[in-house]
Order: sequence, then C-alpha cells, then structure tokens
Amino acid sequence: MIAIIVGLIVALIIFVVVINAIQQHKEKVEAEKRAKVAKQKAIIDETEELIMMMAMLPDNPAMVEILTRRSLNAAKAMLQIMPEVKASKQKVQEFESRLKASADMAANSSNKEEQFTLPDNEQQLVQILQCIKKLRVTLKSEQTKGALDAQVFVKQDARLDGMQLKINIESLLKRGNQAYSKEMLGSARQYYEKALQTIGNTSNQSEYVRSKKEEIEDKLEQITAELKNTNAKDAAKKAKSEEDDLDVLFQPKKKW
Repeated sequence: MIAIIVGLIVALIIFVVVINAIQQHKEKVEAEKRAKVAKQKAIIDETEELIMMMAMLPDNPAMVEILTRRSLNAAKAMLQIMPEVKASKQKVQEFESRLKASADMAANSSNKEEQFTLPDNEQQLVQILQCIKKLRVTLKSEQTKGALDAQVFVKQDARLDGMQLKINIESLLKRGNQAYSKEMLGSARQYYEKALQTIGNTSNQSEYVRSKKEEIEDKLEQITAELKNTNAKDAAKKAKSEEDDLDVLFQPKKKW
C-alpha cells in the first residue's frame, strides 16, 4: 500500500513537472510570437510616420508605393505569426487597397521632378533633412532584403541625394549671402568655398549643380576683387598716414 502511495506521489510530481514544462514552453513560444509581431508593428508605425513626413517633400508616388508595400509585407508577416488576430487580417486588406491606389498614382504621375523650394524656417529644414536621411536608410534596407528592385533603388536614392545636396548648397549660400550683405567678406568667402567643396565632392552633375557652381565661382571672384581693392585702399591710407607723420616730424620748428 505504501509503495502504491509513493508511486502515485512520484507520478503526480512527474505530471506536475511535465505540465509546468509544457506551460513554460507555451509561454515562451507566445512571448516570441508577441516579440515578432511587435517588431513588425514597429516597422508599420515607422513607415506610416515616414509617409506623413513626405508631405514636406515634392510629390513622389513611387516612393509612397515602396513604403506602402513595406507596410503590407509587415502586416502579412503579423498575420502569418498570429493568424487568429482579426486586426492583422484587416491591416493586410487596408494596405492592399492603399498599395493599389499608390501604384495607380505612380503609373499616372509625370517623371519630371518638381521644383524643390526650401523653407526659410531652420527647424523645418532640419526636419526635411531628417526625413530624407530616414528615407534613404529605409530604401537601402528594402533593397538589401530583396524587396526592392535595384534600378528602382538607384533612381529613388539619386533623387533623394539630389534633394539633400540642394539643401546643403542652398544653406551655405544663404549664410554666405547674409555675411556678404553685412560686409563680412572673410566669412562670406568661407561659406562660398565650403559650398564649392560640397559640389566638388559629389558625382551629381545636374543642371542645377552646374549653374550653382558658376554662381559660387562668380561670387568668390567678386569677393577676391573687393578684398584686393580694400587692401589697396588700406595700404594707401597707411602710406598717407606715415607720410603725414614724417611731415610733422621734419617740418621746420617754430622759434618762440
């Protein structure tokens, strides 16, 4: 009888241990699923934020299509991980509809790039730069994953690079012009030289880049001429001052 009782106790302990192990494994699997779902949700949230930030940039339906497809892929991954969640299925349907709309817009849009006018507000300019940098990182990530065609990546990245280059050049030109208007020729020359160096470091040879290069070179020549003129005037003024000092020194002394 004692042996039976001991056997039952041992069996019960083994049963409890097995049940706990199964429960722990189940909880671990569920935790891993939730972590994977959270990762995909973060991708969707980040992508939606990027699409909203693109309102500061010229219209680019092709880029919106790329980002919408990224969100759709993340929603599909969420549905595959946890198919029992109805919200995931609704998200997939939503992004499929949005992808179709953005694809239609991209197909009907003009290939001509719109004029990109920079805002005067420095804070908005910083936000635009942040948006462009995030978009370029996202493009590279999608291309690395094989979710984006290489030619599409090159085209869109070049467009964003052109915008980023324009912001850098225009910002330096603006600071240079402000310094020049205040007759701070040395500071103005530094800004213009930095802008010219920025142009020299890029492989972008668009009409905008060529025209800005000519404009900056003209400004630097103008500053060089003005500095030479100023130096000549200073030298003449200094010579005249020294001449006056000599006249005073060697003039006949008065007798008292």
